[in-house]
Amino acid sequence: MSDVPIPGPVKSHHHIGQAIGLRGLRGEVKRVDGVNAKIAVFLTNLVGSMWCAYVFAVIALIGLPPALRPGGEGIIAWIAQTFLQLVLLSVIMVGQNVQSTASDLRAQHTYDDTVTILDRLDIHSEGGLKELADRIDQLEALVKKLGK
Repeated sequence: MSDVPIPGPVKSHHHIGQAIGLRGLRGEVKRVDGVNAKIAVFLTNLVGSMWCAYVFAVIALIGLPPALRPGGEGIIAWIAQTFLQLVLLSVIMVGQNVQSTASDLRAQHTYDDTVTILDRLDIHSEGGLKELADRIDQLEALVKKLGK
């Protein structure tokens, strides 16, 4: 077995910028086929950005004074129908993108860790399988011995 150290977990905050940035928008649009798919990816990434959330917040705040006037829709209706629907839509999409990126990163690290463990066990060769079986037998014997 080799004494290759297994790398520790990597925090996903380094990759959050990839999930919420507009810089990679062109590359994501190029990856899909068809006009409708390109439009859908473009709009999803645009609306799912914090910049869009800020624009929606400004638009919602512009509608606040008319809502507060007598005879207006009222503050509760403005919050529920305007602010929450406009702003939270983008914020929720950004959050989902961040969670998705973090989940993909965790899955990749789990895969990498598994490959490293299998390589350290040298399970790919015939001798490695025998070594693994011998270790399992040793563990079973130890468990039986401790159980008595």
